[in-house]
Amino acid sequence: MTLRTVRAALVALAFAVPAVAQAPADTKVDLTGKWAFAVVTDNGTGTPTVTFKQMGDSIAGHYSSQTLGEQDFKGAVKGNQLTFTMAVSMQGQAITLTYTAAIESKDSLKGTVDFGGYGGGTFTGTRQKP
Repeated sequence: MTLRTVRAALVALAFAVPAVAQAPADTKVDLTGKWAFAVVTDNGTGTPTVTFKQMGDSIAGHYSSQTLGEQDFKGAVKGNQLTFTMAVSMQGQAITLTYTAAIESKDSLKGTVDFGGYGGGTFTGTRQKP
């Protein structure tokens, strides 16, 4: 095997890897269903249950946690990105929570949460089996 052949093989392999990494963006995933979230913030952790109902690029649902109680939300899916917001009351103050996530697979989300400019955190989401 010549050096030229090895280089050609490496170049071909390098171009093949991004195609695999881009697969979630090219494939439409329906997020409809019940999800378990694990949220990590500077003030602690939480494990809310989130139910999504996806209609095309629109998403709506229900958020249930011990910290924030029961909340409805709306959002959107663009490519492999999910964003949803909800109005909540934290310590008597009305704020808007914004969840932004990369859709890693049909059963996995990973992203950030912003507490209306009052801090934030990270989260993962796993689809619950029926």
